[in-house]
Amino acid sequence: MATLLLRGVPIGTIQGVLFDKDGTLSHSEPYLLDLAERRIQIAEELWNCQAPSPKEENTLGPMLRRAFGIQGEQLHPGGTLAVAARQDNLTTMATVFCLHGCSWPTAIALAQSCFDQCDQQEHDRNSISPLLDGAEDLLRCLHSKGITNAIISNDTRAGIHAFLQHHGLSHLIAACWSANDSPRKPDPAAVLSLCSRLGLDPEECALIGDAETDLQMAAAAGIRLVIGYGGGWGLTPELPSATHWLDNWAEMGLEADP
Repeated sequence: MATLLLRGVPIGTIQGVLFDKDGTLSHSEPYLLDLAERRIQIAEELWNCQAPSPKEENTLGPMLRRAFGIQGEQLHPGGTLAVAARQDNLTTMATVFCLHGCSWPTAIALAQSCFDQCDQQEHDRNSISPLLDGAEDLLRCLHSKGITNAIISNDTRAGIHAFLQHHGLSHLIAACWSANDSPRKPDPAAVLSLCSRLGLDPEECALIGDAETDLQMAAAAGIRLVIGYGGGWGLTPELPSATHWLDNWAEMGLEADP
């Protein structure tokens, strides 16, 4: 056990820390905005081949931007693209196709085709988001003091492991809970299952995330320290369930118990 410090003030003793990934450990906003625009471009191309009346005003792109949470050149930290899993975002796109007159089977097929084409671009680009400043230092500090680090994310298992391997962090993370695991977050059972996998009591843990759904999940699972992180986005996330808040990783430290 060790005492977690926030701006030099002790906030509680812990044995493990569960981290969200996108917007918490990784600076994912530029990547996600680029991903959204590529998906929207492909969706519009598919729709132009599908639309029964090309003379009608094309509202597909603007509606998809709103649905994904794009606000100007920024991404809403609580929006679909920032928080939800891939399948949820695919369903969001299909719903927008439906609002433009498609049947559900056609809408799902169009959305799936769009995501598949974008995936091929992704494979060619091999893009991985950079770490947020101070994240690696904190992970190394926690690991050196015997604290168990884990990731709970709606990214795929492959995406999480590629991110960790790219940044040389794999040895610092004891376990991951991904979109491939069931149940997915924000189900509190996801936290309980991850803690069980780690051999930890939720009351011995902190969870740090940038989404209100993550923090509500943590509280419902009995996590001792529910910590909101606000430094990963251009727009400050709204995190009323956070019992503690930090804007950058330099604000957090650790004091080993005697």
